[in-house]
Amino acid sequence: MLLESALAYFHFLAFLSLTVFVASQAALCRAEWINAASVRRLGVLDRWVVIFSVVTLCSGLARVIWGIKGAQWMWGQPLLHVKIALFAFMCVLGAVVHLRIARWLRELEATGALPDAAALNRTRRLVMVQAHVMTLIPIAAVMLARGIWVR
Repeated sequence: MLLESALAYFHFLAFLSLTVFVASQAALCRAEWINAASVRRLGVLDRWVVIFSVVTLCSGLARVIWGIKGAQWMWGQPLLHVKIALFAFMCVLGAVVHLRIARWLRELEATGALPDAAALNRTRRLVMVQAHVMTLIPIAAVMLARGIWVR
């Protein structure tokens, strides 16, 4: 039971940390606030999003593999697959955001150019979709933990 608690805590902590950095990206990715320092800060936030996406994935897999319910039972649950699909969608959106921020950083270092308002708005929209999709994952997690829609 101690292992299950530790795995759950680590997974929750990773997911909440990911939430903080995605929300920070959304807040900072605004045309009216953009300057060289904020583009660099977006790069730092982006690295943390990538790190905590990986940590969230790994801690979730650890819960499936070593958790009290067992991997065989967990892999048979549709809600686990819903969680994975939502997280994968988040990661695809995050990859697009990552590539855009990386391009902005390269352009900033090479020419001093800042991203234009339209590019910032498009990227912010992706981050906001990512943040909103993120809110659905805990719903599936809670339902799975409570035995709703399980096999």
